[in-house]
Amino acid sequence: MLEPDRLVPTTCPFCGVGCNLELHIKDDYIYNVSSPFDSVVNHGNLCVKGRFGYDFIYSSARVTTPLIRKEPQVPGKRTPARELSAWRAVSWDEALDYTADRLVEIYQRDGSNAMAVYCCAKATNEDNYLLQKLYRALFRTNNVDHCTRLCHAGSVVALQMAIGSAAMSNTAAEVIHSDVFMITGSNTAETHPIIAIQMKAAVEKYGAKLIVVDPRRVEMVNYATLWLPEKPGTDVPVFSAMAHVIIKEKLYNKEFIDQRTEGFEEFVKSMEKFTPEYAEAISGVDRNLIIQAARMYANADNAAIYWALGIPESSHGTDNAMSLIHLALLTGHIGRRGTGLNPLRGQNNVQGASDSGAMPWHYPGYMDVDNPANAEKWEQAWNVEPGGLNQKLGLTTTEILSQVRPGGIRSLYIMGENPMMSEPNLNHTRQKMEGLEFLVAQDLFINESGEFADVFLPATSWAEKEGTFTNTDRRVQRVRQAIPPRGDSRPDWEIICDLAQRIEARLGRVNSAYWEYNHPGEILEEMGSVVPAYAGIKYARIEKSGLQTPVLDDTHPGTKFLFAESFPRGRGKFHPLEYIPVVEMPDDEYPFILSTGRVLEHWHGGSMTRNSKLDDLYPEALVEIHPTDAARIGVNEGDVVRVSSRRGTIVLRAKVSYKTTMGVVFIPFHFREAAANLLTIDALDPLAKIPEYKACAVRVDPAEQADLQNPEAQQSRGRY
Repeated sequence: MLEPDRLVPTTCPFCGVGCNLELHIKDDYIYNVSSPFDSVVNHGNLCVKGRFGYDFIYSSARVTTPLIRKEPQVPGKRTPARELSAWRAVSWDEALDYTADRLVEIYQRDGSNAMAVYCCAKATNEDNYLLQKLYRALFRTNNVDHCTRLCHAGSVVALQMAIGSAAMSNTAAEVIHSDVFMITGSNTAETHPIIAIQMKAAVEKYGAKLIVVDPRRVEMVNYATLWLPEKPGTDVPVFSAMAHVIIKEKLYNKEFIDQRTEGFEEFVKSMEKFTPEYAEAISGVDRNLIIQAARMYANADNAAIYWALGIPESSHGTDNAMSLIHLALLTGHIGRRGTGLNPLRGQNNVQGASDSGAMPWHYPGYMDVDNPANAEKWEQAWNVEPGGLNQKLGLTTTEILSQVRPGGIRSLYIMGENPMMSEPNLNHTRQKMEGLEFLVAQDLFINESGEFADVFLPATSWAEKEGTFTNTDRRVQRVRQAIPPRGDSRPDWEIICDLAQRIEARLGRVNSAYWEYNHPGEILEEMGSVVPAYAGIKYARIEKSGLQTPVLDDTHPGTKFLFAESFPRGRGKFHPLEYIPVVEMPDDEYPFILSTGRVLEHWHGGSMTRNSKLDDLYPEALVEIHPTDAARIGVNEGDVVRVSSRRGTIVLRAKVSYKTTMGVVFIPFHFREAAANLLTIDALDPLAKIPEYKACAVRVDPAEQADLQNPEAQQSRGRY
C-alpha cells in the first residue's frame, strides 16, 4: 500500500457543506482523499465528489499559461475560440500589462458604469474580497456580483427584509435535535449528501418527523412522514395555506409574536384567502396533507425548515422564501437549537463570497453601498479619498449582461464563473457576450465563457493555494496549499494584487501598500477590521475546525445558532403576500413544465466534474419524464428526444422515471452539449433579480439518433 509523504488537511471545493478533507500526497501528487472521523462537519463521511473528484487538477484540458487572443475581437462580432491555436502564450507581465491597459482605457473613456466584474463562489473569501475591492476602490463601480444572484438571491432578500440577516440561522448537524423538520426545493441526498446523511439519522435514529414539499419524488421522500407533491411555482399558496391553518386553529406562538415580531395583524388579513382548498386547486396538493403538515410543524417542540434552489430560483423567489419565514415567525421555531430557517448554500463558498462583498448592493459584511456611513468606513480602510466610493447600487449578474451596449457595460472581468452555462436564455446571453469590448477570464479551464475572452489568466486550484471558505453553516475553514501550482498558474489573490498595482500606476493613484500581502491571512484580517462578524477570525484560531460567524472578537467562540434573543433588524417582520403564477404556463404547444437542477455526480457548469473521472459515472444529459407522459408521446427509456421552448432546442436521451411528476420534466444543467439554460426563461424576481430557472414551458418530441450526434450540438469538454 502506498504510503504518503504527508497528509494535508483542507476543505472540500464542491458543495456548501464544507467537508473536512485530508489530501494524501506522494512526490507532490495527490493520489487519495480521505476525511478524519473527528471532523466537526462531516464526521469522516464524504460524497463521491469529495472523495474522487479532485483529479480535475490534473486534467489535460487545464490551461496553466497566460494567453491572449491572436485576433483582436470586435464588439458585436466577438467569436468563441474553441481551439488553442486561436491563442498565443504570453508571460504574466505581458498578460497583466495588456489587461491593465485595456481596462484603464475603457474606464478613463467611459467611466465606472462601463466596468463590471463577476466574482466567484468557488474562490476563497480572500480572493473575492480583493476582487470586489479592486473594482470598488479603483474603478469606482458597484457592478460586482457572483452566482448568488443565480441561486439564493431570493432567500437573501427575503431574510434581510424579514429579520435583517442573510445566512442559515442554525447548524445543519442540529437536525438531530429537531422533532420535526421540513425540506422543500431541495434534492438534499444529491446536492448536499452529507447533510442528507444527518437528516436520515434524525429520522431513523432520533425519531424526527420529516415533511418534504417538492414536485419531484426525491430520495428524502423515502424518509418522510408527509410528502406534498406541489406543482412547480406554487410554493406561496402551499406555505401560506399552512400559515392559514396555524392562524385559524390558533396554533401560533402568541408570546413570541407579541414580543419579537411586527406586522402580524395585516399579515393575518392577507392569509384569509389562502385556505387549504384554494391551495389544493392551484398546487395539486391534497388539502388534508397541507393541514397535517401545518399541525405537525406548529405543534413540534423544535421544528426546522431547510430549503435550496427550488425556492428562490423563481420570478417570485423572494415571496417563496418569505412564505417559509412566516411559518417560523408564527410558531417561534427560530432562535433555538434544532429550529430555524436554513437555506442550504449550493457552492463551496457562496456564503463566504457574499460575506466578502461580492454583491452589487453591499460592501463586505452586508453594509449597504448607498449608506454614506458605510462608504466612509471602507474609504478609510482602502485609503480612498472622502466621497470617492460610488454610492449608487450596482448591477446584478443578470443586469450586467443585459446592459452590454455602447453607453452601457463595455468590459467584463470573470473570475471562475461561467455565464454561458449559468445564465437563463443562453442565446440572448451569447448575443451580449459577443457585444463586449473587452473580456477577461481568470480560471483553471477555458470554459464556454472563457472562449469569448481577450485574455486568459490561469489560476490555481484550491489544492494549490491558501485561503478560507465559509460553508453553509457559516463556518469559516482553512484551505491549505498541498501541492505546487501547475505550470505557470498563480493563486487568484496574487493575480488580483499584481493587476491592481498596475492599474493604480496607470490611474496615478499609487498606494501599493494596500495591495501587498505576505499571506492571505492578512487579507482576511483586513476584512475583519471593518466587518464585525469576521472580527475574531484569525488563521491561528481556525487551524482545527473553523469558527462559525459571527465571531465578534479574538476570544469569541463563534455562533452555532442565531437570534436567540433578537433579530438584527430588531423585530421580525411579517409581509402580506399574494400568489403570482409562474411567468410561462404550459399550453397546447408547450405542454410540460421544465425544472432544472443538479445530480449527485456533477456540479454546476461542469468545469470541474466534467474534467474528472466523475464524468464516466454520469456522462451525458438526460431528461426525466414521468412514465404516463412518456407513453403518451411515444417515448421509451433511452430514446433520443428533442426538448424545445420558445427560446431554444436541445437534443438528449429520455430517462423515464417516477421521480418526476406528471406534466413536469427535469434536466440537469451541467452539460454544454445539451445546455438546459438554452431553454429557460430570463424572467426575473423584481426584488432579488434572480431568474426563473425552475419553471418554464417546453415540449418534448421523439428525435433521431443522428440529431444526438450532430457535431454542432456535441461541444464536449477537453477541447484543449
